[in-house]
Amino acid sequence: MLDVMDQSSPRRTYHHGDLRRALLDAGIALARDGGPDAVVLREATRRSGVVPNAAYRHFASRHALLQAVRAAALSSLAVAMEKELGRLRDSGPRDAYARASLRAIGTAYLRFARTEPGLFRTAFAVPRDPDVVESAATTGKSGLNPFQLLGVALDRMLDAGILPPERRPGAEYIAWSAVHGLAMLLLEGPLRQLTRTQARGVETRLLDMIEQGLASGSP
Repeated sequence: MLDVMDQSSPRRTYHHGDLRRALLDAGIALARDGGPDAVVLREATRRSGVVPNAAYRHFASRHALLQAVRAAALSSLAVAMEKELGRLRDSGPRDAYARASLRAIGTAYLRFARTEPGLFRTAFAVPRDPDVVESAATTGKSGLNPFQLLGVALDRMLDAGILPPERRPGAEYIAWSAVHGLAMLLLEGPLRQLTRTQARGVETRLLDMIEQGLASGSP
């Protein structure tokens, strides 16, 4: 019965130009369930209901599909950050908005890791194959990727006089490393045993420390 369904699905479901999207959607579903290791072209092909040769016209290899899924995951993270930023009101003091922007970026990052662990792991599954070309489709609706959105938030802190100019170069790497490290400890490390309330408490303290560490003290 399954074979009959697989053979009939392409004629019943897909039209010209839809197959690449169907394969990508299947890859995203695989990543959501099992992370980057679960993204297999043959399984995506099976789920899409087409023969393997048809899939190779759109993704020449498993790496190609994984890169497309990875780009989609990064794009989803960027959109999550944009949504969190969209909740802020840019009508008060400039320094308060700048601080809130940085916190919104970190909050969205940690929430995405918590609610979409498979996609989060896939987003940062950097390929070791030097022949794999990085996809540029990693941005949100603003046209910025997650790292660039973090940079914008830091620039707001700089413009508001919160972040000293000498601390601005490379600040993205400091903030990103800290938040990503906590996300991985909560997902795969010893902190995965924390309750949701405990995890939220640790996340809040980390974001406080990042903001205070960038904004104050001696360089």
